[in-house]
Amino acid sequence: MDMSVEFKNYYDILGVTSTASDAEIKKAYRNLARQHHPDVAKDKRDGGSRFKEINEANEVLSDPEKRRKYDELGANWNRPGPQPAQSRAGGFPGDAEDGSEFHFAGTGFSDFFEQFFGGRGHSADGFGRMRQEAFDAEEPELAQNGQDVEADILVTLDEVLRGSERTIRQQRLDPRTGVTTNQTLRVKIPAGVRASQLIRVAGKGRAGRNGGAAGNLYLRVAFASHPEFRVQGIDLYHDLELAPWEAVLGATVRIPTLDGLVSLKIPPGTVADRDFRLRGMGLPAAAGARGDLHAIVSVQVPSALTPEQKGLWEQLAATATFAPRKTL
Repeated sequence: MDMSVEFKNYYDILGVTSTASDAEIKKAYRNLARQHHPDVAKDKRDGGSRFKEINEANEVLSDPEKRRKYDELGANWNRPGPQPAQSRAGGFPGDAEDGSEFHFAGTGFSDFFEQFFGGRGHSADGFGRMRQEAFDAEEPELAQNGQDVEADILVTLDEVLRGSERTIRQQRLDPRTGVTTNQTLRVKIPAGVRASQLIRVAGKGRAGRNGGAAGNLYLRVAFASHPEFRVQGIDLYHDLELAPWEAVLGATVRIPTLDGLVSLKIPPGTVADRDFRLRGMGLPAAAGARGDLHAIVSVQVPSALTPEQKGLWEQLAATATFAPRKTL
């Protein structure tokens, strides 16, 4: 484990305490992600870097298992001593023939994340799993193929929609010789890629023996959280927040999509949880089709009122005949 990697305080990154609830973490993430999203950030470079950091913090703190492991070790993550088996960044059990460590950059995750959660391609469980192909010790002269290696890659919804090509830097450390080799890989992210799908990079795993073929590198896709959308299959879900008067009187509002802002007409008398379905504005499906975008209504109320505004609400309450509850 690289002792020089700096600890990341994900709670500080999101501006919440270590006792924050799931709802508080979700709210903090959405507020920060909307502010630093590359599409709206004034400084595109710093905004993109900050957005990745925010996404990574949310990736850990919104997942109960990752948050548990993170809280268990915290800033002592790289101190000597026992560590949870899934977090340990040592060699793979039974991997005496090739104890090389694989490190990656350009996957969307920080060095700290990859080391803490085993995302270097050399841990048994969780992030960065390896596919083990046992060597036959009885026949050392036979050609033996190298092991496959798995690591994780964070993919944005925009990349899912349009596809992309990413530059991944692969670093391999041979502990027997102390030699480090670096390679730059061009990895194609296909449009319509799915979460947990494996992207194969041929011949970039562990070296074979006695003329055997090298193993492959498999990048397991993880979707980056988006401040505006939740993913269910190929459909996207957006929380459409309306003011009470917009829900009552109707309005035309602008809502985000992966293709840009669109106008949506809200009819009078719209109630909370109504689903406005925008066909063909979700993620790619087979044969060039796309899923749908669902805008789910939530009615927001003002938290602070001026005396004049309060008077208007009181006047409405006094004259309204609408009864939201049955008379008891």
